[in-house]
Amino acid sequence: MPKQSDISAPELTTADISEVIKMAWEDRTTFETIKERIGVREAQVIRIMRSALTASSFKMWRERVRGRKTKHRLLRNPEMKFSDRTVADHRRANC
Repeated sequence: MPKQSDISAPELTTADISEVIKMAWEDRTTFETIKERIGVREAQVIRIMRSALTASSFKMWRERVRGRKTKHRLLRNPEMKFSDRTVADHRRANC
């Protein structure tokens, strides 16, 4: 796991960082939802992913999300039948 000092974000626990990583990999969870849930902007998510993943995994993730319309609410087709908030709620651990 990345060190707290490696990440310019609100004070994140190991569980928060793990949740950011899970949400970032999920195609239907937008960066806006990650910001609402954990308080981490897209640029910070990228820094977290860079420090937490291996170089090859980070490269694969970046290629996967770059330009992906489902990762940004404003780019989505309004006819999409799912809500990223619902998907994120479903994937949250029961605390």
